[in-house]
Amino acid sequence: MAYQLTVNGRAVVADVEGDTPLLWVLREELGLTGTKFGCGAALCGACTVHVDGVAVRSCSLPVEGAVGMPITTIEGLSADRSHPLQAAWIAEQVPQCGYCQSGMIMAAAALLREKSQPTDAEIDEAMTNLCRCGTYVRVRRAIKRAAGLA
Repeated sequence: MAYQLTVNGRAVVADVEGDTPLLWVLREELGLTGTKFGCGAALCGACTVHVDGVAVRSCSLPVEGAVGMPITTIEGLSADRSHPLQAAWIAEQVPQCGYCQSGMIMAAAALLREKSQPTDAEIDEAMTNLCRCGTYVRVRRAIKRAAGLA
């Protein structure tokens, strides 16, 4: 079936089954490979995107559940790395392997949209993404830098 979606401000059509995870539509059908597959069970957060402004794990959201809502991927956050979080991520040297980082940035962007100056406790509560490299201290610093707190 053909599903009409709005991804990164563009109208697109995905001809897939309705239960196809949004992650696979983004990566395989639309070529937006910044969103990563991690665990496939909505646990790690590597696949985090925004759907209607809310951070969601795209590996567990069927494409039919995203119809009619704007979808933003890491590619749509900023095409030229000028988003404050992307700049802070670079300045704080957050990534090591980098695999989970687009999902981390998308989760952090949702946090800052809700709480422009989050506390450490609010950052810890919101950032449930997993990082095998363990760069959580740098993640916190980067979020604070982007929020103007560091």
